[in-house]
Amino acid sequence: MNDEPSKDLQDYISAFRRRRAQIVATVVVVFGLGLVVALAWPPTYRSAATILIEEQQIPADMVQSTVTSYASQRIQTISQRVMTRSNLLSIVDKYSLYVDKSHETKEEILERMRDDIALDMISADVIDPRSGRPMPATIAFSLAYEGKDPDQVHKVANELTSLYLEENLKTRASRAQETVVFLTDEADRLNQQIAALDKRLSDFKAANADSLPELQPLLREQIDRTEREVSDIGNQIRSLEDRRFYLQGQLGQQDPYGQDVNTSPGARLKALRTEYASKAARYSTDHPDVIRLKREIESMERETGQVNPRESLLEQIAALKTELASVREKYSSEHPDVQRLQRTLAGLEDTLDRTPADSANVNRRSPDNPAYVTLQAQLNATENDLSALRKKIENLETRRADYERRLAAIPLVEGEFRLLARDLENATAKYQEIKSKQMQARVGQQMEAESKGERFTLIDPPVPPEEPIKPNRPAIIFLSLVLALGSGLGYAAVAESLDSTVRGAKGVLATLQVAPLAIIPYLATEQETAAQRRHRRMLVLGSVGVVVVAVVLVHVLVSPLDVLWFRALRKATRVTGIDFE
Repeated sequence: MNDEPSKDLQDYISAFRRRRAQIVATVVVVFGLGLVVALAWPPTYRSAATILIEEQQIPADMVQSTVTSYASQRIQTISQRVMTRSNLLSIVDKYSLYVDKSHETKEEILERMRDDIALDMISADVIDPRSGRPMPATIAFSLAYEGKDPDQVHKVANELTSLYLEENLKTRASRAQETVVFLTDEADRLNQQIAALDKRLSDFKAANADSLPELQPLLREQIDRTEREVSDIGNQIRSLEDRRFYLQGQLGQQDPYGQDVNTSPGARLKALRTEYASKAARYSTDHPDVIRLKREIESMERETGQVNPRESLLEQIAALKTELASVREKYSSEHPDVQRLQRTLAGLEDTLDRTPADSANVNRRSPDNPAYVTLQAQLNATENDLSALRKKIENLETRRADYERRLAAIPLVEGEFRLLARDLENATAKYQEIKSKQMQARVGQQMEAESKGERFTLIDPPVPPEEPIKPNRPAIIFLSLVLALGSGLGYAAVAESLDSTVRGAKGVLATLQVAPLAIIPYLATEQETAAQRRHRRMLVLGSVGVVVVAVVLVHVLVSPLDVLWFRALRKATRVTGIDFE
């Protein structure tokens, strides 16, 4: 196998000459097809509107808007609501869109219309008032519609723009209304809750009126005051008891009937009884002094006829109490003498209780000694005062016990009371907060009703399109030309690489490895020459036909030729400054 010889420029020129007809034909066909596509492609018109997103006119720190979502998010939400099936079908039926697509289903038509609608956000860097740093924010958006009929495109763009603006107003008004309704319902619910809690708290106070936590300082003060009164009355009682003991002692030394104590048998008997009581308290019953005094008392009782055992016991008890009071001043209650006197006094009082009250057999003459009567009256007054003070101290003790019971019950009541009070306080605070927000929401609703909040402003309304946005016919024609040239050259290169014909001296040398002696040129016959001429004529006619078809298509589909001619002349005049007309 021989190596393929390297080709130089002359070989490429020869190949081009051999296949120039095929190259030209390929270029003409491909370029003609591209030209037909560029001219036959129906024009698409676009009508767009620019809508500016303006901030609310009233400062946000004075009136808070009820619509707090981001503009881009709100625009997407509005877009979903506008481009619903019912809205789009209504627009299709209203403007008779896609009549040439009647064979398609409604879903396909809706999908085609959604593709023809373009929504583009316009953003800019703004200063964030919270951080002070620039951040991208949506300040406007454009809404466009594309179609084949410029009048329909303009009308549909206007319709879509109106729908977006109306939907924005409706959405903001609806959001403000929903906010007001929600806050109103919440305020009513909290008001009912507060009323129920207030009633529960009132019922609880009524049921525990004497043990409320707010009464705790007063009860403590009352307890302290009662204790002070009890202490003061106790001091008074002790003072009166001392006075009573003193009066009883003085009374024991007086004769009820006005005789001298030292000479009166009654006074002598009373003195003996007092001495006997004193001795009996100190000594046992077998003591000689006690036995002696007992015999003298019995003798004096027979002499005076005063044999009333109760009176004797009373005198002994009085004497013992006087002595007990004297001993208490010296010793404590644990002292043996104090305990012995208390036991003796308790025994005499027990004997007195068992002695019949009608066992007296004495002279019942009323005392006539003024000193005795005075002391007796003072003693009776002292006894009455003691009785009244003891009754008063009993009442104070009862009152203090009631105060302490109520004070002890407060911790049990305080838990539920504080829970109810805290629930009422929280509900009241929440109610006030909701009422404040409700007032702000009403102001925000009024602001939205008067269009003082953030709003969409149409700054660039849709206009009837004058020029189609696509196809880009010059670009298509230029690309068709480039593709045609590339296709012709590519066809020639492929055909040349597949052709195994031996041509020229290089081909013979490469095939036979022997250089040729002479080169005889190819002599075409008359038939071949005639066929080549026919082929050239057909190629020229085809090219002319393609050009004519392209011109006709431009005249019919794009613009009349005279209009295009005058446009070209005007452009040439603007460029060169020469008046070609």
